[in-house]
Amino acid sequence: MSRHRFLLTYDIANDRRRAKVHRALLDVGDWVQYSVFIADLSERELIQARVKLRERINHDADQVLFIDLGPAEVDPLDRISALGRPYRIAERAHIV
Repeated sequence: MSRHRFLLTYDIANDRRRAKVHRALLDVGDWVQYSVFIADLSERELIQARVKLRERINHDADQVLFIDLGPAEVDPLDRISALGRPYRIAERAHIV
């Protein structure tokens, strides 16, 4: 099953909804900036994330963007450049 890397970003008008969206996205990907996440998702995981977020937003006032950056196997540093502080890939550790 192929996975794609997504840039996920949100603009939520209400503090309570914003906190719920933020917590939901922490389960989906890596938090890289205030309202920006990067996630490697299969098609099924993408659908699940959209369903989860759909329940947490006001569709008239809020927005969540899913930007497909392509196959997850490609080194993200080949696609992401930064001004100022350099972008570093988050290291995930599994704690058992």
